[in-house]
Amino acid sequence: QVQLVESGGGLVQPGGSLRLSCAASGILSRFYVMGWYRQATGKQRELVATITSGGTTNYGDSVKGRFTIYKGNVTNTVFLQMNNLNPEDTADCYCRAQDPDYHWGQGTQVTVSS
Repeated sequence: QVQLVESGGGLVQPGGSLRLSCAASGILSRFYVMGWYRQATGKQRELVATITSGGTTNYGDSVKGRFTIYKGNVTNTVFLQMNNLNPEDTADCYCRAQDPDYHWGQGTQVTVSS
């Protein structure tokens, strides 16, 4: 069965950095798109970043210039490097993969606070 395992969340001070990882297993073949979405308390889930099998990336407006998504050397693995974090980045972050079905991870918490 398809499983997505996320890691790397935690507590960081404003201006700090975190790197999230997502490893998808059980996908029939190479993923079509993998990416990250996040949901803050009282807010709708929003796009953070995605990357296609061909390497095309897309970012939400609020993270452009601060976050970078990239593929890992292991197939169906992606990372999200988050720099210059601010309190508004506090959210539950979820990994999603398409194979072509959509699969979600259980999420990892990112908290930015002084």
